[in-house]
Amino acid sequence: MTTLTLNNGVVMPALGFGVFQTPPAETEEAVAAALETGYRLIDTAAAYANERGVGDAIRESGLARDEVFIETKVWISDYGYDQTLHAFDKSARKLGVDQIDLLLLHQALPGEFDKTLAAYRALEQLCRDGKVRAIGISNFMPTHLDALLADTEIVPAVNQVEVHPFFTQPDVQAADAAHGIITQAWSPIGGITSYRGEGATSTFQDPAILEVAGKYGKSAAQVMLRWHLQEGRSAIPKSVKPARIAENFDVFDFALTDDELRRLDALDRGVRGGPEPEAITLEAFGRDIPEE
Repeated sequence: MTTLTLNNGVVMPALGFGVFQTPPAETEEAVAAALETGYRLIDTAAAYANERGVGDAIRESGLARDEVFIETKVWISDYGYDQTLHAFDKSARKLGVDQIDLLLLHQALPGEFDKTLAAYRALEQLCRDGKVRAIGISNFMPTHLDALLADTEIVPAVNQVEVHPFFTQPDVQAADAAHGIITQAWSPIGGITSYRGEGATSTFQDPAILEVAGKYGKSAAQVMLRWHLQEGRSAIPKSVKPARIAENFDVFDFALTDDELRRLDALDRGVRGGPEPEAITLEAFGRDIPEE
């Protein structure tokens, strides 16, 4: 397993398992399969409504708590200093743990950035209190990051953003790197590119990626995950199929050349698949996060 050392010295597996859009009823089984395969980083979020399934799978796995790196995210509806402290309590209770390894703010709130700052200051306090080992952000653009750094003390350890060969966000990656922040890729194999409607093309059918995959006897997904790891990113692919979960983990027995890495970099189309970060508002995206 390849690891990454965060800017506060905490060591995190580079390749993790995500549960975005995994129904709560299927989460425990999917995470159990991932842990059996060898994943030791599990990424969830309060807004996914499946933290309890993640925690149940980890407990049932028989693995020691310190063998699994748990990452979750605070939703915008729980921003604010006291609200975010309580959001930690809710997530920790659902996960069944006393300490969370990495806690992120799920989005910036550009139009109400004071709430974002208050929420991040709560993360800082949780980190000082030892309730979380590292803190970070998700879907923050460079302007959001600059505004955050200007009014807070602890530099985020991770910025989780959409990154795949069709959307590489070089400006975000450069801003992260300048501050010693690990870029973590959601939709790292471009699954989101398959949902753009009629005429959409997918990373899984891209000729350049398939050519490289054929050379190594690997799948397109495995090539993309290897690309992330070799370029120093963390990646959190998701699946509910045991065979696909295992395939996505089988990326440690080959290496791409510098030219092949550049070929994948060159596929960037600059088209975002997820929500526009500047458009995130409580009115449009707010939702209550249950206590249990």
